[in-house]
Amino acid sequence: MPYLPNYKKPFSAFVKKQHRPFQAVIEDEALKVSARPDIGEAKTGDLTGIYVHKFKHKTQEYLMAYRIRAQKTESKAEHRSPDFLSIDFYKLGTHENFYDDLKAYLRANGWYK
Repeated sequence: MPYLPNYKKPFSAFVKKQHRPFQAVIEDEALKVSARPDIGEAKTGDLTGIYVHKFKHKTQEYLMAYRIRAQKTESKAEHRSPDFLSIDFYKLGTHENFYDDLKAYLRANGWYK
């Protein structure tokens, strides 16, 4: 089953500001998540449906927030709908204000109230 990454604006903006070696580390971690979406910790409460994968770069711990979405596409050849797993990467950053910023972003985009 294919895993299709979808990088949201806060995630992309954070990556763009980083140095090239750290961008490579982030790409490796995103590929790990795409290969095994259950690698992250499932959140509960306000953030139900969101997973957070933690990783270290040098001495700093970073958090990567993402959501797994199943999408149906119609296959003309087989006349059935295979599932495609899409992973939305929402936010990447250090622990400081991470969850508050994530909730604010999700609230602003109508994901939850």
